[in-house]
Amino acid sequence: MTKFKLQAILFVLVAFMLGCNEFIVVGILSDLSKDFATPISTMGYLVTIFATVYAISTPFVTILTSRYSRYKTLLALMLVFLIGNTLSGVATSYWFMVISRVITAFTAGSIISLVMTFASTIAPRNKRASLVSWIFAGFSIASVFGVPIGVAISTSYNWRWAFFGISAITILTFILLVFLLPKKVPQTKSSIKNQLMLLLDSRIYIAIFLVLFTAATMYAYYTYIRPLLTTSMGFSDQALNWLLFIIGIMSIASNRLSGAIAEKPHSLRQIPKYYVADIVLLLLLPVGLMNQFSGMAIILLLTLIVTVLNSPIQLHFLNTAEDDYPQSLVLASSLSSIFFNFGISLGSATASVMVGVVGLDKISIGAAIYAAVALVLLFMLIRAINHHQKPTSPVPKIPTSGQAS
Repeated sequence: MTKFKLQAILFVLVAFMLGCNEFIVVGILSDLSKDFATPISTMGYLVTIFATVYAISTPFVTILTSRYSRYKTLLALMLVFLIGNTLSGVATSYWFMVISRVITAFTAGSIISLVMTFASTIAPRNKRASLVSWIFAGFSIASVFGVPIGVAISTSYNWRWAFFGISAITILTFILLVFLLPKKVPQTKSSIKNQLMLLLDSRIYIAIFLVLFTAATMYAYYTYIRPLLTTSMGFSDQALNWLLFIIGIMSIASNRLSGAIAEKPHSLRQIPKYYVADIVLLLLLPVGLMNQFSGMAIILLLTLIVTVLNSPIQLHFLNTAEDDYPQSLVLASSLSSIFFNFGISLGSATASVMVGVVGLDKISIGAAIYAAVALVLLFMLIRAINHHQKPTSPVPKIPTSGQAS
């Protein structure tokens, strides 16, 4: 096996590790509530706190650490993550658990950003799309396999062992990173102001909002996936785990589809039709929920296409930074995960409001509105990219000092 393949597997393992840590709390909320004698509604804030800290801290950590060796920075962040996750395993109270989750959230976003940056550095351009899609798949694999295993451990033994298992994976990953990561990679050191120049580019700030509203589209219905399956479609609790497993497998397929699209030239131009399909499916979902077969079919189709933007937009951020803002490469690699988390918060909040206003069966209407906004933003982004490419022409120019050749 080549070193590149080993590095690719390692990057997926990092995503799997981060995904297990992020998602495991949802599966063991009841156990935590019982052990800490805290209402489950209060325990639910652990998810909100993690997402908020993740989204807010990531840009600051990536910018402030950009002047240091990426190799050493990633290893240092992995150690802090290990400490935070292990503290979760030995937590004795709700606030102890909150502090440990804040520590892991503080590092998780920067870890995946640096992994994406390393992926961009070591992968040839023709293999970047596939590698990025597999890294994203690491999170889906964690959701499909890692979290259920963690929940089973929690149920059979104790929830603490689930966190200790993640710590064991973290130690293994750390050791592999030491030996497989390139210790020196080209990087441009710059001031904070120069790094933030990236955000003034229309190709970047439009893409940021596109990511946000894409995530909001998904979570404006997916937040209530369990009651949609059981209450609205009438599936039994016994069937629930199998249905969620099938949805998880479809999520992995979605990552591969996203990677295949990203490998095509001008990949973002391939995406609008998927958003149109999102809107149609989300508007049909309230009717589809009347029947188990049609409702499940719509849910699976949505799972397949709702986040096909992931790999193309990540490559867009990386390539734009690499070509025009090399000093901001790590920041660029973090933008997708940062604003996807903001979108999760917006979408889940919208879903909660829609349940109270129009009822559970019709919450997808709010998601359809977000999909329409995302479609408009996608067309704006494509236009901004085309506008940026227009000056490139065969007309001879007289080079000036400071102009890129």
